[in-house]
Order: sequence, then C-alpha cells, then structure tokens
Amino acid sequence: MSITSTDPKAKITIAGAGPVGSTLAIILARANYEVNLFESRADLRKQKAYLGKSINLVLSDRAWSALKELDLEQEVKSLAIPLYKRLIHTVNGELKSQNYGNNKQALWSISRNQLNECLLSHAEQEQRVNIHFEQRLHHLDFNTSCASFINQQERPYQQREIEADLLFAADGAYSKVRRLAQETPRFSYSQNYMEQSYIELTIPADAQGKHQLDKHALHIWPRDKFMLIALPNLDGSFTCTLFLQHQGNPSFQSLNSAEVINSFLQENFADVFPLLDNPVENILNKPENPLFLVSVNPWVFNNKIALIGDAAHAMVPFYGQGLNCSFEDCRELSALIEQHQHDWQKILPAYQAQRKVNADAISKLAISHFEEICQQASKEEFLLRKKIEDKFHSLYPDLWQPLYTMVSFSADIPYQQARKIGEQQKRMMDEIMCIPNISECWQQEFVYNKLKQLVEKIT
Repeated sequence: MSITSTDPKAKITIAGAGPVGSTLAIILARANYEVNLFESRADLRKQKAYLGKSINLVLSDRAWSALKELDLEQEVKSLAIPLYKRLIHTVNGELKSQNYGNNKQALWSISRNQLNECLLSHAEQEQRVNIHFEQRLHHLDFNTSCASFINQQERPYQQREIEADLLFAADGAYSKVRRLAQETPRFSYSQNYMEQSYIELTIPADAQGKHQLDKHALHIWPRDKFMLIALPNLDGSFTCTLFLQHQGNPSFQSLNSAEVINSFLQENFADVFPLLDNPVENILNKPENPLFLVSVNPWVFNNKIALIGDAAHAMVPFYGQGLNCSFEDCRELSALIEQHQHDWQKILPAYQAQRKVNADAISKLAISHFEEICQQASKEEFLLRKKIEDKFHSLYPDLWQPLYTMVSFSADIPYQQARKIGEQQKRMMDEIMCIPNISECWQQEFVYNKLKQLVEKIT
C-alpha cells in the first residue's frame, strides 16, 4: 500500500515522545499526516522530577539544521548555553584551552528535560497530533503496523489496539519496538558495553546564583581511562558526569567507602572537588549507569515500521552527536518525503540506505573520541597537532577542515564522509609530526607547504 498525506485515512503512530519522537511528530503533522504519539511515562511537564536519563545534551549544527526548518532554532537556543571552547583541567590544576573552530562556532549545552518539554508543547499545538501518556507498548504486528498499548493508569490493565499505516519507533536506547523486532526473521542485533559506566554529580551555583566555572566552556578532567566532564545549566549550576570503569582499580566497584572515594577525588580532581555537591555521598549511593552502543539491521520492516534515533543507533556520548544524529534522521526523512512525493515504498528504503551508514560512522567516531580525550587531550603533542591543523585550516579552508569541525559544524558533510577524510588527515598529520623539531618549527612556512602537498596528492 502506498499512502500519501492527501489520503484522509493516512495515519502514523510514533512510539516514544522524547525529543526525537516529538520532533518527528511535528514534521509529519506539517506534512499533513494524522499522528498518534505514545509515551510510556507520564507527562514530564507535570512532574517535579524527570525520571529518564539525564545526561545534559550538546547540540551542534546538525541539530540546529533540523530545528531551523521547524522554526524552533531561536526558541531552543534561548534554553541553551553556547560553549565556545574545551577547557582541559590537568591533574596539577593547569588549564589548557582549545577553541571549537572559529569564535562564532559553539556547541550548546541544554537540559534534556527542558528541550523535551519545549518540543512536546510544540507537538501538542499541531492539530494533527494526538499525544497519549502512560501508554506502554505491548504488542506490534510488523506486517500491518497495528500496535496494542496498555493504559498504565487503569486497573485492571486494558489493551488498546491502534491501527496505522506506518509506525516509527522513537522509543530510545532501550526500545521496546526493537526488542519485539528480534522475533522477526533475519533481524541482526548487537549491544556492546564499554568498560566504563557513569554517574552524575553537580556543581551548584554560588551564593549569587552564578556559575562557579567558565560557563561558556565544556570542562574536562581527562585521566587516561576515566574522566569527569561538566556542562553548564541556566540556573548557574553545572551537571558533571564521572565516567569510570565498572570494575578494576580504580572503578565504581572499588569506590566502596567514603574514605576511598574521598581519597580518589582528592588525588584526581583536587581543583573541582571543593565545588561538587556532596560528591562522596552521591558516588557511594547512586547506581552507576552503563554505556553501550547498539547496531541493528534492518531499520525498516515491510515498509511499514521504522526505527529512528537511539532505537536505531544508540551510541556512547563522547562526541556529543547522539541527539544531533537523531535530529538529522528526522530532517533527512522530511526531505525524502518531499523528494519521493509521499511514496513510502520509496521513502523508507532510501531513509535506511542514507542513515544507517552514517550512524555507523559516528558511532565508531564516538568510541575513538573517548580514547582521544582521556589519553591524549592534555598532552603537548596532541595540543600541538591541533594547533597545526587549525592554522592550516585558516590558511587553506577549502583544502582542510578538521575532523571535529566536519562532525560538529558542517551539517552538509555526512558522518561517513567526515570519518573517511579524518582517517586521511590522520595519516598526513602523522607524517607532519615526524618532522625533526616540529615543536620548535611548527609555525614556519615549509611545514604548511609540505602539508599542502600531501593534501593535493589525494584531491
């Protein structure tokens, strides 16, 4: 069946009303589809505490491209704080600053909760969107896209059958739709855990309600196999995330007493330890959260059901691209609807073909970026390498964009292409870093002439 938005019976179900599901609902409603948006949790706008995962989100150009098309860019930016640089805190308390591209380029720190509330409210304002909270997906027919939901407010539970022409699974890293898909034929699925887990800590605002660290920076305390990061919030606080191995020494398992935790924090994070709110108690009592990445194939089933966002490509957060990639899913799906004139027999295969290879690429980049930050970011050789790249980029912007710039600030470059170019750049920079006394002569013209020759050989 080929449905179109001009068909008054064309209905689409979305499972999951997080940032991705809400954004997708707006896109589909504006394309004249009737949308039923289901969420297993209660309406977060009516709750005092947010019960979902709470790592602060980082938005960059790929997210802004999607939000701009929905005329939501400026409203969302009003809820976010621009981060113009990365500040590395060494063990001895020294600060090393690394700008994100030029002075106008920034990552944006935003509360997951506030972003979700904003997008939910806009989805609710669309006449063609109906939002249903506390509705848990129970069963899904992968041939018809008919789904049954259980109203969690009713006793005894009652199942509700929802018929639709299409269903999108935007239900996150622990997707129920994806779990049900494992019962379908020829569905490949893998979930790989990192050695590290995480817990969240907080730096509160000072007595005047101000930030106690530079609020326009992403703060990182890299310590080889573990690290702490801090992202600013609008209320003057910072949300801090401690990434640490699950087991070993040190690890969350080894931090099993107040004395051990206190010693660990004093030794590794002495400069920020006094600013943290009850860090010893929080580490001792909070459960650690796992870090994992998901790979599935296919994303599309019978051209009736499709995975999107974390349901399709949950990744580790170290490149800050998880939600950016998900919003890009939505933006490219919107473009495909227009390109193929609402013919979903063409839209969904094209969506999978375009998005999966790029999601796979950024997932791999996120893993390698963790290693780069933890093990290299504070080393002089790494910092010099970045200085040379930045200077060459300023001299020949058409020949060289650093990998981080391509990923975070160049929405027109697919992740897969950025990764391929990044691998080529690494090989060329390895050769440049082998120049004798490079730390002393790195600003001289011959260094950049040699790099230009290397680049021109492959272009």
